[in-house]
Amino acid sequence: MSDNKPWIGSYPPGATETINTDMYGNVLELIERTTAEFASSTAIIGADESLSFGELLERSRAWAAYLCEISGIRPGERIAVMLPNLAAFPVVLLGALRCGAVQVNVNPLYTARELQHQLADSGARVLVVFHEALPVVTAALEGTAVEQLVQVGGTLGTGPAPRPITMFGEALARGRAAQGWKPPAIGRDDLALLQYTGGTTGVSKGAELTHGNLVANVLQARAMLGGAIEPGRETIITALPLYHIFALTVNLLTFLSFGARNVLVANPRDPAQLVAAFTNEKITVVTGVNTLFGALLALPQLKDVDYRQVKLAIGGGTAVQRAVSDAWHARSGRHILEGYGLSETSPVVSINSFANPDFTASIGVPLPSTDVIIADDEGKALGTGVEGEICVKGPQVMRGYWLRPEATSAAFTADGYFRTGDVGVMDAHGFIRICDRKKDMVLVSGFNVYPNEVEDVIAAIPGVAECAVTGVPDARSGEAVKAFVVRKDPALTESAILAHCREQLAAYKVPKSVVFVDGLPKSTVGKILRRELRNAASA
Repeated sequence: MSDNKPWIGSYPPGATETINTDMYGNVLELIERTTAEFASSTAIIGADESLSFGELLERSRAWAAYLCEISGIRPGERIAVMLPNLAAFPVVLLGALRCGAVQVNVNPLYTARELQHQLADSGARVLVVFHEALPVVTAALEGTAVEQLVQVGGTLGTGPAPRPITMFGEALARGRAAQGWKPPAIGRDDLALLQYTGGTTGVSKGAELTHGNLVANVLQARAMLGGAIEPGRETIITALPLYHIFALTVNLLTFLSFGARNVLVANPRDPAQLVAAFTNEKITVVTGVNTLFGALLALPQLKDVDYRQVKLAIGGGTAVQRAVSDAWHARSGRHILEGYGLSETSPVVSINSFANPDFTASIGVPLPSTDVIIADDEGKALGTGVEGEICVKGPQVMRGYWLRPEATSAAFTADGYFRTGDVGVMDAHGFIRICDRKKDMVLVSGFNVYPNEVEDVIAAIPGVAECAVTGVPDARSGEAVKAFVVRKDPALTESAILAHCREQLAAYKVPKSVVFVDGLPKSTVGKILRRELRNAASA
């Protein structure tokens, strides 16, 4: 174990210090080689249809042939994909990667303004769209390079269309009929995804993720999770949207490579879809954000579900609260395995060991072949136990931001570490604890207050369903802490919450006020949007 990587000793059984990034030349080679023995097994269970591994790969070949032979897409050109969690999504993804196209993942709930920016910025020529989003698409195409729409679901309209539209099933049929088509040679350095990020902090930027980035992150995840997995025998629920890099890399690519069944949930906000997944299938792996686990625990329709069959519960995207993990442990016998990542890192940077029976209140340790430092504002590494910015170097780190050389340069330290923008601290064993996003930190009379810490304290109150903390302007202290609470117990009072906080927190961290709300604003992935709360509170 090297002196500057103390985390290696905290790895689970079977994990190695490094991975071999030369094992596979591209994403398709990885998936095809690892799933060859499962060709007849079910790979995808969607609301629309189910696919075996063989069917998934066959359809991806047909889609790739259509893109290249019929649509004229060449390696390196972009196609945008605006789909919820349907069986068509993995077909489109693997087909796009097979023909060398670059997939641009788009949130199907975007407004026309948000969609237009992403299409124009990426230069996408083809847009694959769920039929329900067509009205938004129609309003967003002006000023973009989109030449053709491929529609998934619904029926083809008879009225005028802003661009030629082909039904997805027809595209597959035409691809199958393309005789003699052969996929181009795709290498590790070729671009695979433009994963847009940063929309809540400014102009959304496309993180350039290569085939090598994705292959590396899958191999890293396999190294850390493999000891808990039985290849070909797991069933994972994918309630997180596949257009989000967490679900795309972890749920889809990594668990496809394990030969697992993927149960797709198109709308996790619909309790009926979650209930159907857990009652119709024996789910053994769950991934999600803190709020999803809270929802699974709170749904009365799932109170009799035996969560002890779930061998891995992986949390990410936002901090997993101890109260939620403790409640999950009470139902399943296992704590939520918290990890950490970003779009720019494909996404996983660190994770806890599945062999550790305890909740660590940390994001775990860096993955194999990953180096993490806690740095000051100049990018200089700080000592153990000192707060600073989490900075990452590894084969999963993006190439840069699409068409934004200045933003790319600013995102890296002088010696090549990616600046995450997250404030954290590392202990002597390599475990990293996130204090908070730099932008979310509250400054009260010169003292740093991290919302995660205050939220964790409030969430432990039995009458609290959900909470969020942000800073608001204050004439006396510069900023003050404000809490927004969704009550589980309608009798819960502001004074009771403040009294609990005073017992658990230094005085400057105690909220100055508590607002009870019916719900908290969230992203489509389930992250609580503190910025919206802060803006509303400051208005």
